[in-house]
Amino acid sequence: MNGITAGFPPVRKSGSTRDLKHSNPGLLAGFSIGGLLGFMISVYNSFIFWSVLTSLGVLIWYFPLWYMGISGYEVTLLSSIAPILLGLPYATKFFAKFPQIAQLGQLIGVAAYLVPGPSDRLLTVTVGVIFGTIALSIEFWNVTARPFLGLSKATAFSIGFILTVIAKFAFYANNPIWPIMHEENGGWNKTGLALGVIAAMLATRPQAGAVDVVPSSKRGCFVWSACGLAGLIFNLHSLLSDSSTLAYWVWTGYPVTGPLPVPHGAITICAMCLGVYIGVVAKPLSSSWTAFIIGSIGATVLYSFENWTGYFGGLVLTVYLLSIVPAFLESASIHSPGRTFGLAFFLYDLLVLAHVWVVAYAFVPGGPLLRERTDLVLGSAMFLIGLGVYGAGKVPTSGSSNAKINSINFYKVRSFALICLTSLSALTASIAYKRLSMETPKPYNPDAKLMTVGIWTIHFGLDNDMWASEVRMRDAIRDLEIDVIGLLESDTQRIIMGNRDLTQQIAEDLGMYVDYGPGPNKHTWGAALLSKFPILNSTHHLLPSPVGELAPAIHATLDVYGVPIDVVVFHSGQEEDVEDRRLQTAGVSDIMASSSNPLILLSYLVTKPLEGNYNTYVSEKTRMHDIDPSDWDRWCEYILYRDIKRVAYARVSRSTITDTEIQTGKFVVGDDLTSSNAQIPESEVPKEYHYPAMFRGEGVRGHRYHVFDEPRYYQ
Repeated sequence: MNGITAGFPPVRKSGSTRDLKHSNPGLLAGFSIGGLLGFMISVYNSFIFWSVLTSLGVLIWYFPLWYMGISGYEVTLLSSIAPILLGLPYATKFFAKFPQIAQLGQLIGVAAYLVPGPSDRLLTVTVGVIFGTIALSIEFWNVTARPFLGLSKATAFSIGFILTVIAKFAFYANNPIWPIMHEENGGWNKTGLALGVIAAMLATRPQAGAVDVVPSSKRGCFVWSACGLAGLIFNLHSLLSDSSTLAYWVWTGYPVTGPLPVPHGAITICAMCLGVYIGVVAKPLSSSWTAFIIGSIGATVLYSFENWTGYFGGLVLTVYLLSIVPAFLESASIHSPGRTFGLAFFLYDLLVLAHVWVVAYAFVPGGPLLRERTDLVLGSAMFLIGLGVYGAGKVPTSGSSNAKINSINFYKVRSFALICLTSLSALTASIAYKRLSMETPKPYNPDAKLMTVGIWTIHFGLDNDMWASEVRMRDAIRDLEIDVIGLLESDTQRIIMGNRDLTQQIAEDLGMYVDYGPGPNKHTWGAALLSKFPILNSTHHLLPSPVGELAPAIHATLDVYGVPIDVVVFHSGQEEDVEDRRLQTAGVSDIMASSSNPLILLSYLVTKPLEGNYNTYVSEKTRMHDIDPSDWDRWCEYILYRDIKRVAYARVSRSTITDTEIQTGKFVVGDDLTSSNAQIPESEVPKEYHYPAMFRGEGVRGHRYHVFDEPRYYQ
């Protein structure tokens, strides 16, 4: 292989970019087509690695969702510690001699979309992760043996990571080659797999057979390198594997006073590109204690502040994290790959579990110890990175005694990085421009001043067969002509949930405003509001939860045909936590009672009609009415209203999208606020108030009117 993946002579003594004695002939000095192609092969193999690794958590998450607790499948998370297998006799030399084997093996994780059963698909991805982490360990083993090869491969590794983020930016927060994607929901699995086979077959390991230039007496302790790598990979995965995550960490609602996933996700990606470039041209600076302090300040600001201030802190942290990748991977490369990368991924797994425990504390052993302690998780990751900075400071910098060789190899890396980063930044900007909607959302029935609302618990966007369900959700919401809908169990901005944003495709395709609700650092399962009417103001609430899970609520004021109407989206706690639900009921009742506007509650209440807490929600204090008090079959989802005329109500089956139906209601905005519980035939209702006929009988795509078998209409 020509160019950057070959031709690196052994190092005779340490050197650095500071040894470059020749004048800089230009930013693209050292460029060659062959070298760029070799560099891009490493980039794409990194893209595959990150795609497979980030898909594992999504598939694991499917099982505790259905078990409502520990399922046993969580043990597959430990597949990432597979590099310990390199401790077996001859294993390291075998994979080093044939690097294509491990690279091809990780593609099993991409091919997993061909496996229909959820458990079998998870186990297939597990195999891909095993080979992927081994491939990574082997790729960087002894990489310092050739001048600037470590810088080259680490830069390609970072760019491959950025490429996954851009792919998610283009595909509405889903990686198109994840095994939860297929052709029906927008997946590009076949294309990704075909390109992956080519890149894997062309993978090389230029340092094979090179002399080990770092004596064992100067290597220091492998533990520091492993700790740093663990903290780095965890922070990249948890905060930056999707361009919308930082925006939701600091999101506070309407009016907008902070970043939005689109277009500002492009800024996050550009900050990542800047970090990579700094890592190339100023590696000693990026791996210094000064840079670590700046990065730690950025993390503190991100955690402590909201809106633009918090986001700017996140951008500082972003630049820092990407800039230290070369130093940390080179530090790890001088030690035994099995124990260094094995320990790194074990510590990474512990951080991943802690990252889930902070919100899943009600369902896991020892959960209260980490309840709502994202600060501890982020702080621990930064502490590990600090240990990595200490370890990286002990590593002699790779270089050659020949300054000319140093110049050539450094300029090669810089030129390839500059070309790739500039191209990716331009691609990101074009995606942001294309996705930035210029059309004003419009309701479905403006002439009738009709407002159709809905509530749906969407089970984190994974359907019963473990496929991403945003496309199917979008189609159901569209065909029901829902103007305003509350989505519950919707916060997927965690490693175990894929760092996804379920609202993006639905909102953009249907033309709706979005309030994501309390963000991932607020430790809830999520509540989101999508509306075709402008959101004038919104406030996020965390209802009292002394024992069980936090209950999120959104209180928003919408401009509905010129009338301010309040909508509250709310998810109550679990059945087992009686006192929590009583306190949460009182809290939501206070929110509703404090509003002077017409109001609609879209909710998950965990109560029987006319019993218990129901009578606190529907009371003289709240002035709220049940959309249909005669509907005895409810337990979780409810629609309540006041000071607005209700004309229809329907329940629609979920198909296989989730475990909860869609409940919808129709309201008319105007001077007539009178509503009664008297039901009338559909023939007496204006046609514009009718529910779509396609959902009658067998319905469409598995959705049909059920419980009543038809909508209900009221005087």
